[in-house]
Amino acid sequence: MTDLKKLYQSDLPNRAISVYLYLRSRANKEGFCWPAIPTMARELKMSESTIRRALRDLVREGFLIIKERQRGSGGDSSNRYILVELSPGPQ
Repeated sequence: MTDLKKLYQSDLPNRAISVYLYLRSRANKEGFCWPAIPTMARELKMSESTIRRALRDLVREGFLIIKERQRGSGGDSSNRYILVELSPGPQ
C-alpha cells in the first residue's frame, strides 16, 4: 500500500475512496482489518447501504478482498477486509 495514485485515478465513486482510506487507516501491517459496517457508517457519516455499495465497488475494482468470519458459536462476526497492495505503476 505504498502508492494511492491508482486509487485516485480510478473511476471509483467518492464513497469507495473514502471507505478504502478508512480501512487503510485501520489495517494492520499485513493489510487486514475487521470493522463492522455499522461502525464504518457511524464514523464516516454514511448510511450502511452506502458503505455496502462502496465495499462492492472496491471488490469489483480489485482494491479489496472480503472474507466472511464466523464466531465460535457459529454466529456471524464482522467481515475481515484485506487491502490489495497498490503497487506503483510505470513512472
